[in-house]
Amino acid sequence: MSRSSKTPSAKGGPVTLAMVARRAGVSPQTVSNAINSPDMLRPETLERVRRAIDEMGYRPSRAAQTLRTRSSKLIGYGIQPAPAGQPVMDRFLHALSQAADVAGYRILLFACPPGGPSLDGYEELLAQHEVDGFVLSGTDRGDPRQAWLARRGVPFVGFGRMWSGRQIGDWVDVDGASGTDAAVEHLIAQGHRRIAFLGWERGTSGAGDDRAEGWQRAMRRHGLVTRGRRGQSVDDSDAARAAVKPLLDAGATAVIAASDMLALGCYQMLRERGALPGRDVAVVGFDDSPTAGILSPALTSVAQPLEEVGRECVRLLLARIAAPDAPPERLLLEPALVVRDSTAAASTAGD
Repeated sequence: MSRSSKTPSAKGGPVTLAMVARRAGVSPQTVSNAINSPDMLRPETLERVRRAIDEMGYRPSRAAQTLRTRSSKLIGYGIQPAPAGQPVMDRFLHALSQAADVAGYRILLFACPPGGPSLDGYEELLAQHEVDGFVLSGTDRGDPRQAWLARRGVPFVGFGRMWSGRQIGDWVDVDGASGTDAAVEHLIAQGHRRIAFLGWERGTSGAGDDRAEGWQRAMRRHGLVTRGRRGQSVDDSDAARAAVKPLLDAGATAVIAASDMLALGCYQMLRERGALPGRDVAVVGFDDSPTAGILSPALTSVAQPLEEVGRECVRLLLARIAAPDAPPERLLLEPALVVRDSTAAASTAGD
């Protein structure tokens, strides 16, 4: 049952099921029953709801109605090309598929073109009525999918916040700021004070900015200097190798990277300088990729709880399918710092 119509309201927005419910003085579920199961209502209630629907010009989405009444037991997930050496989304998809299997569903994969989220695959699946809802990943500023699906009353859940101020729909995300905050605390306990951060370019990634904020927050809490100790790079080890050099030249004794790929670039630069990660400069990554444990020395990294993310995404999506007008649910999960040899005690603390 759709929550919105293409008919504009008096305020210029779409007429929603909730608006009709308020006009008729009933619950949103009663309006849904009036459209999908009218025999469940008393004649006078049904008449009141239908009158409100006619007066407001509310029209449910046909695609959304089909999703509600003909369950395919399929969940759509659009795959975007990922950079080499980035296994995080593969691990998430595996966790998502396992959680869907337990619930009696299957994940239907479809390709999304590079260069940002596209609506083409979503439109095609909805036109063919092949899925019960969608899981979105790669959610970021300017992502059109959430609003587009919400206007059509199509169930969805995001792995990741929207980062655009106004939140739409259900989502599950990992608290990246908490992860880098914990990394700073660990390094301080090891005697480090000159702790740098190597992240992605400001404004290009909500998750990246969130991880940088956790580092900055913890540093300020301890009265430590952040000016001149933040480097920027694309998610590439060669670019990270060049980007970390000024931080090391400025005397950083520890570097927290926004990804394990960036941390790998730190390793490369340290070896070029004849320095050893862990012994001379501490390095922390993010994502706890399989590479982290086999590097020498093994890389301390922030691990995302991807199995829990997968389970919660499926749970939230199925709850949305069952109760399309329920309030949105949003979960922020805690990551865990996995300590390895790359964060030994500082040989010289300093301020």
